[in-house]
Amino acid sequence: MADTIVQDRPSLITALEQLDTRLRWLSSWMVHNANHLRPKTENMKVGGHQASCASMTAIMAALYFHALRPQDKVAVKPHAGPVLHAIHYLLGQQSLDRMQRFRGLGGVQSYPSRTKDAIPVDFSTGSVGLGVAVTAFSSLVQDYLIAHGQVKEENAGRMIALMGDAELDEGNIYECLIEGYKHDLRNCWWIVDYNRQSLDATTADRMFRRFDDIFETCGWRVVTLKFGKLQQAAFKRPGGKAIEQWIDSCPNADYAALTYQGGGAWRERLMADLGDKPNVAKLIDSYDDDALAALMTNLGGHCIESLVEAFDGADDDRPTLFIAYTVKGFGLPLAGHKDNHSGMMNPAQMEQFRASLGVPEGQEWERWGGLGDNAATQLQAFVDASPIARKLAEPEAELVPVPANLCAPDGAEQSTQAAFGRILLDLAKSGEPLADRIVTTAPDVTQTTNLGAFVNQRGLFRRQELADVFHKAKIPSAQKWSQHAAGQHIELGIAENNFFIMLASLGLAAPHFGTRLLPVGTVYDPFISRGLDALNYGCYQNARFLLVGTPSGLTLAAEGGAHQSINTPLIGMGQPGLTYFEPAYADEATAMMAFAFDHMQQPDGGSVYLRLSTRAIAQVRRENDDWKAEALKGGYWLRAPARGAELAIVFTGVVAPEALAAWEQLAEDVPGLGLLNVTSPDLLHRDWSARRAARWTDGSPQPCHADTLLSALAPGAGLVTVLDGSPGALSWLGGVRGMRVSPLGTDRFGQTGSLPDLYCTYRLDSDAIVEAAAELFMGH
Repeated sequence: MADTIVQDRPSLITALEQLDTRLRWLSSWMVHNANHLRPKTENMKVGGHQASCASMTAIMAALYFHALRPQDKVAVKPHAGPVLHAIHYLLGQQSLDRMQRFRGLGGVQSYPSRTKDAIPVDFSTGSVGLGVAVTAFSSLVQDYLIAHGQVKEENAGRMIALMGDAELDEGNIYECLIEGYKHDLRNCWWIVDYNRQSLDATTADRMFRRFDDIFETCGWRVVTLKFGKLQQAAFKRPGGKAIEQWIDSCPNADYAALTYQGGGAWRERLMADLGDKPNVAKLIDSYDDDALAALMTNLGGHCIESLVEAFDGADDDRPTLFIAYTVKGFGLPLAGHKDNHSGMMNPAQMEQFRASLGVPEGQEWERWGGLGDNAATQLQAFVDASPIARKLAEPEAELVPVPANLCAPDGAEQSTQAAFGRILLDLAKSGEPLADRIVTTAPDVTQTTNLGAFVNQRGLFRRQELADVFHKAKIPSAQKWSQHAAGQHIELGIAENNFFIMLASLGLAAPHFGTRLLPVGTVYDPFISRGLDALNYGCYQNARFLLVGTPSGLTLAAEGGAHQSINTPLIGMGQPGLTYFEPAYADEATAMMAFAFDHMQQPDGGSVYLRLSTRAIAQVRRENDDWKAEALKGGYWLRAPARGAELAIVFTGVVAPEALAAWEQLAEDVPGLGLLNVTSPDLLHRDWSARRAARWTDGSPQPCHADTLLSALAPGAGLVTVLDGSPGALSWLGGVRGMRVSPLGTDRFGQTGSLPDLYCTYRLDSDAIVEAAAELFMGH
């Protein structure tokens, strides 16, 4: 800690208080510059959150320059992003140019981003609440790596989340709390900036008094920093106890309003409420208006000494919630005002603020403007010697070799879901290095998504071994789930947000811990939508994982509409950082899994989503592997068309038998009829879009894969597209070369029924394909 440079406690506190002031100034000035000084091309507010930054500066000064160790990782409250950039500016890791372009192109991001900011960012934040829960799951990932000998126990870091109190309204935080308790969470700090103001209003008093109970029930230590040292000293004076009790019972809205009004308002209210109590008037009269305002706003979250004591006191691995009482906009002219969340200081207020801090005009961007050379030199030395300044860049993790040829499972009839499970089982038995780096997880659907065999082979992860009572009692069971530190499956409860945040945390093992994991997560395909925000969050920070959505579509038949996915192909196509495949056959699933394990490790790679099915279908016979390269580009001709053919059937996934049957019925009547297997609508569409965009940059763009495939057909040919999902996933193919399209798929909620009945009702069967083809062909 920084005590090694500043030996005595008073000097440490003084240095941190000076840093608190610098962070408050620089974060405020950054926002002010973007909105009032930087030239604008349009008369629009740039935005920023000066008040939300000001309530956090003391917390972040004490944390970053005293308590934080090089191995610790922090998810910063989104609206305190400017404070994080100011910290790295003082550390010499952020450029003045980027800060001056705050929220502008090429400048610092509105909210901390791992992939778009130039400074070190441990976790992207911005989607409210998700920057909190991810720290708990990252701590569990660290425990996994420690148990598997990939991280040393003595090098374990704390995973820390800084949050506003309004984020405690987010339900995913409580889902995370429950999961953390199940897995014996440790090495996790959550620090609440309890400023009692949200975007729309001051927060309600009643609920916050229950948070202690909630967290303590889940095994957390709760440390409340309500009163600063000035207040604590005043409470010990005659009459002080009455003021302490008054503060304890003061409604949040009243406290905020009095803070904004200042010392005179505080005096009037306190005298009205407490003036007749012994010694209170004398105590209040001992302070002038400025000193009284300073006393009444000296809350624990602004008191450096209180913060340092609290952080130093939590020196074990128990998860800890710090509730730091603060004033929103502390130290600013708009402190306490109910509209200050997205409000900001006007030029006159900023000038008042600058003058109050002694920052010389023209030195607003100077790191230590107004401090004087000697003080600036000492403070720079303090910052340079802080543990955070010695934090190394994120390590490079070694690549894990992917076997050159994963073997496709044998079987004349197979489902892609069963094939997926058998491929993982074969890997688990193989002794390949890849198998040791695979970590599987599921939200209570391990067996029903065909992960069970892998888990039987490799075990569940648990830091303390837990015996299988059924196995010991010799009760027959397909589940042989031994739970031990070497296990490679992390079982989760039914909470898809937890599932996706766990995948994201596992998928960040390489940059966070310098050792690579290859996470494989399975979830019922329709329930991807339940965790969509968390899936987007994981992709946004470039986490790498293999997501398996299964079973999918109307093909579930008897399960009914609630379990039948419709728009997940569109999710796969629309989600950046995620490559969506939908195999029809077992050998396609095998090739896609091999691709995924490699793609997840490449610098320009990403995550992969496989949409699978439980329907067993007849496998096709292959003459060679020529199809494979094209399948991994998004599609290949299962039945090649004759040159200039007027019609083709295009299908994706499990409806392959219907498409093939329709092709066989029509082949004699439609000369050269083609049958196109689109294995990834996502890759085809992305490639096509890139080709279109390249017209404005490359001059002579190369044909995209969809164009190459469809070029075998006649201009203006007809396409019948069909998949068990939204027809929009394939209907766009008509736009590639100006072809007519008859799109088949599902765009309404399903129902229960037999598979033939549903395919007939929703027009996914071969008769529907034949009818659509006949209409196109006859109308040509």
